[in-house]
Amino acid sequence: MIQIEKYHGTGNDFVIVDADAGVPDRRAFARRLCDRDTGIEHADAMQRGADGVLFLALEPEFTPPRAVMTLVQPDGSVAAMCGNGARCAAEWAARRLRRSGAFDGAVMIDTQSGTRRATVGDAITIEMGNPAFAPADVPVDSDEPFVERDVGPLTVTAVNTGVPHAVAMVDDVDAVDLEEIAPSVRHADIFPRGANVTLAARTGEGYRQRTFERGVEGETDSCGTGAVAVGAVAHRLDHVEAGETVQVSPPGGDLDVTITDHTATLRGPVAHEFSTEVGVERPVADD
Repeated sequence: MIQIEKYHGTGNDFVIVDADAGVPDRRAFARRLCDRDTGIEHADAMQRGADGVLFLALEPEFTPPRAVMTLVQPDGSVAAMCGNGARCAAEWAARRLRRSGAFDGAVMIDTQSGTRRATVGDAITIEMGNPAFAPADVPVDSDEPFVERDVGPLTVTAVNTGVPHAVAMVDDVDAVDLEEIAPSVRHADIFPRGANVTLAARTGEGYRQRTFERGVEGETDSCGTGAVAVGAVAHRLDHVEAGETVQVSPPGGDLDVTITDHTATLRGPVAHEFSTEVGVERPVADD
């Protein structure tokens, strides 16, 4: 048996496991626990299963302290970055660091897309790096930035906010059958590594958001990199000014996104759901 914890950031929920725990087959472990029909359940959980498993290694000897994050998704793939996952990782690290009495509110989250600084307070703020529109960085098969181009049924702008997103500005996010149309965009040949598919609709000073996540292969209640992608595309299209904080609202709650000419930040709440123990299935050796 190993100890696990469950956190969520505006409904984007994750199982968290200490990286030193004995999980010999992380892909199988994630598939089993994340399944929405048969996965991990608990009386204090918002829902069964999870959007991914975060394997975290805390390194308190650094200043600021670090948490090395690996996100294994429900399909067993590894995601380079996850905004809400990184915010959950920061809260997980902060809880442990507070036990030693040596925590000043900052923690560095090491991800496959870079090291991101998180600030832990009433809400969790994480620096998300500079959104990339260059075709090679998304990646997208294009000679120039892929801005407001038709892919299947959607007109999208391609941006990488740690992972690739195809962002469609629409009049009403609820008027789109996302589960029906997203797969054709997510798997479009124009995106050699696939893409998350994000819808955004202007609502006063902010945006509503829905995202079909690559690796989850379905819509999630919230997507942090998707929220940043909405802000980045809005800035690219001159809908918001550099340095302006915009509220982006996925189904699970509200997130604050700030885009400058050089970086982006994501701010929002994180909640601890429960702690428990689960068994670890050993991999079966091939004959």
